[in-house]
Amino acid sequence: MELILSNKALLVPAIAWCVAQVLKVIVASVRDKRLNLSYLTTMGGMPSSHATLVCALATTVAIVYGVNSVVFAIAAFLALIVMYDAAGVRQTVSTQSTILNRILEELFKGNPAFQQRLRELIGHTKFEVAAGAGLGVLVALVLTLPW
Repeated sequence: MELILSNKALLVPAIAWCVAQVLKVIVASVRDKRLNLSYLTTMGGMPSSHATLVCALATTVAIVYGVNSVVFAIAAFLALIVMYDAAGVRQTVSTQSTILNRILEELFKGNPAFQQRLRELIGHTKFEVAAGAGLGVLVALVLTLPW
């Protein structure tokens, strides 16, 4: 257990993800003017915890193993794929879910067989992904660099 807890490439991204989830609750609570703890476990929202985690991982790996290491290359490409997915593919799915819910509401008004709605908050805006990426880099720098 001590070896796992001393592994910065595991610990720092996990801490960064937790920070992002807590910030997501704070942002949503301020926006909605009520405490909404469900954001601790949901996808979507500000900032992107996916982007925070992978950017904290890539930054930590860069600091610990160097930017010329194979491990950093893997972490950097993983970060790019995850952020592209969060802002691109998943955001499109989110938009499609919203449209499908509206269509079902109009077509089947009052029919209890079609009361279930698709989840609409799935992806992230580009700003939410960029904020998450910046947060991940910042957390990694603070926790990894020898101050």
